[in-house]
Amino acid sequence: MNIAGLQKMTLLDFPARIACTVFLPGCNLRCPFCHNASLVLPDREKDNIPENELFAFLSSRRKKLDGVCVTGGEPTLYIDLPDMLRRIKDLGFQVKLDTNGTNPGMLEQIVADGLCDYVAMDIKNSPQKYTATCGGIDVLENAQKSAAILMQGHVDYEFRTTVMHPFHTPGDLTAIGQWLQGAKRYFIQNFVDSGDLLSSGCEALTEPEMKELLDAVQEYIPSAKLRGL
Repeated sequence: MNIAGLQKMTLLDFPARIACTVFLPGCNLRCPFCHNASLVLPDREKDNIPENELFAFLSSRRKKLDGVCVTGGEPTLYIDLPDMLRRIKDLGFQVKLDTNGTNPGMLEQIVADGLCDYVAMDIKNSPQKYTATCGGIDVLENAQKSAAILMQGHVDYEFRTTVMHPFHTPGDLTAIGQWLQGAKRYFIQNFVDSGDLLSSGCEALTEPEMKELLDAVQEYIPSAKLRGL
């Protein structure tokens, strides 16, 4: 397993838990607004953390941390991800998995085997704009399958969309709301220029614009919230 980074403690990434975050490199999408280009692009890959070093750290944090967030890139690109999650669970940690939802088969198996306690799935845009927002890569069908798996309610979950100009409009958020109607949690978060983007030309929305997007989606997902304002 390639491990690109480790944040040793976070109070934000795993709701209501003290956790660490494990970063796995590589992604099958090329979203122009991605803020982790160094994780996504192979030519920018840095020295990896040995797996035994990660598990030595986790062993030393038993009863000090509640959980482990596994994020990317896209973790489900790794065929050995379920084995890694099982090892983390065996140490007594709860597991949060971040995913773009493009590998519904693996997601379904992970949920069925009880290898994660919380899933955060990125919803890139309305179905009509999904391919363009993913950098020209058509993954809508798989994303829809993954969303349906989560909405069955066998694992705690959230959906989230990072919004920005020129990709997201109130009409897009209405379409997302129609798609995910009845979702347990849905968050809208504003684009932030990390300085490590895949492309240029993206801009954050103003607070009034963010609230307009929230109004558009709340008709279908009343529990939707803005994150980070």
